[in-house]
Amino acid sequence: MEKRNKTFDLTLGAMFVALTAIGANMTSIAPFLVIGGVPITLQTFFAVLAGLVLGSRLGAFTMFVYMMLGLAGVPVFAQFKGGVAMALSPTFGFILSFILVAYVAGKIIEYKKSTSAYIIAALIATAINYRIGTNWMYAAYQLWFAAPEAVSYQLAWLWMIVPLPKDIALAILAGLFAVRLKKYGLTSAQPKVE
Repeated sequence: MEKRNKTFDLTLGAMFVALTAIGANMTSIAPFLVIGGVPITLQTFFAVLAGLVLGSRLGAFTMFVYMMLGLAGVPVFAQFKGGVAMALSPTFGFILSFILVAYVAGKIIEYKKSTSAYIIAALIATAINYRIGTNWMYAAYQLWFAAPEAVSYQLAWLWMIVPLPKDIALAILAGLFAVRLKKYGLTSAQPKVE
């Protein structure tokens, strides 16, 4: 039984790596989803969902694998990019945050498994993504990426207003979808805390 659960967990983990890569490249299907040079993607949705479905440890590990694949040169990041140079990209903070996003989302639902807990976990995880990603973006523009002098901390946060409604809606959807998957037993084997 334990072996089957590990196989199931690894399969789910690999599926989330693939889904995150697909979600990263929605702009190849819909190029109009690039706003101000920032691609609007479904990466955060899948990072949150990975934590809710896989739990804190496996969810975080899955996002770590996704990040390392991209840094190794596999074109899994937005706009089919990859390579170690991506670590200096202004948007890399969002990718880096996925590890913590999945961990926190998973950790919250490991303690409480109600529908509201799933939604709250997804919203908190999305807020973490915004916090880390936007601060990284601002730091990149200030320290190592050529940016106009007009780029301020406030402007960096103003840029994030555009995808915010979409990400709030997707966080709620991730929470509800994870609850549905749990009802059908399609979540990773996690210790029962209820």
